[in-house]
Amino acid sequence: MNSYLQDEIFAQPAIIQNQLHTTMNIAEQIGNSIRNHFKYIVIAARGSSDNAARYAQYLFGAHNRIQVALATPSLFTMYHTPPSLDEALVIGISQSGQSPDIVAVLETARKQGRPTIAITNIPESPLAKTADYILPLEAGLEKAIAATKTYTASMAALALLSCEFSNDPQVRNQLMMVPDQMQTTLELCNTLLTRVERYRYINHCTVIGRGFNYATAFEIALKIKELTQVIAESYSPADFRHGPIATIRPGFPVILIAPLGAVHHDIIDLIQYLSEQRAEIIVISNAPEALHKAHLAFPIAPDVPDWTSPFSTVIAGQLFSYQLTIEKGYNPDQPIGLTKVTETY
Repeated sequence: MNSYLQDEIFAQPAIIQNQLHTTMNIAEQIGNSIRNHFKYIVIAARGSSDNAARYAQYLFGAHNRIQVALATPSLFTMYHTPPSLDEALVIGISQSGQSPDIVAVLETARKQGRPTIAITNIPESPLAKTADYILPLEAGLEKAIAATKTYTASMAALALLSCEFSNDPQVRNQLMMVPDQMQTTLELCNTLLTRVERYRYINHCTVIGRGFNYATAFEIALKIKELTQVIAESYSPADFRHGPIATIRPGFPVILIAPLGAVHHDIIDLIQYLSEQRAEIIVISNAPEALHKAHLAFPIAPDVPDWTSPFSTVIAGQLFSYQLTIEKGYNPDQPIGLTKVTETY
């Protein structure tokens, strides 16, 4: 019998396809209303939504030359010393739209006269009611506690905004190809899940990603921690080399996200080093040279643009996390110590 989590992982291609078609006009209207009314973006988010915000840092930086900062909500709720948001566009991302600290950031932004956008799966939520504009995820009720479809839908919402700000037809066309690429990746990776049994007894691992997939490393590590009780740490290759690389021993599990793109050569160099150190290497990639060096290789769809690869790479990580949960004998729909809605202040 399938779990809610498994069903929601496999539902993602259809959900993203529907979302792109349903909300494109909304994103266009928002873009037309606020274009040229801000100079940088501040994003308030927690958990998986915060990882989507990390993706936005690369997305808006690379495609729109817009600097993106991650908000520090405790300045708004605990220290009561909110910073000036002058010239900022403020975006809140929350699946439930209920976390008071994220709402507080947007409330302050509106008091300072700044434009605000809520990206949420619940259009009637407190976050949505606080914002000037709502960009709905259209993901349907997420029954599993661990977020999957709302994570990729949050990335898609951000990508739609970026497309509207750049008004580049080629980039928009690339985004519309994402659902098919996600479906291909699901089909490629699903056949490999029996091999995850090899990792049943791990209790720690490292996840490496850079560029657009820096966010993916954080999200995969979060899914592993949430679902399996494994201590998973996420790094870019650069940060990993600045100290944490000392933890590598023979058999140490390292998950590397290595799609073709601008940072691919850097990940390949690290894979080669880890191979020499006899680490246990798990690779998510569409590059044969990376996949061939892995003890467990998860191929993603070929010919995926660098900037849209996180939609496919994260699916491989979700499947790995799901199957590791099963192998360890845990319930993927009821992670230990978690609830669906987490309210932080």
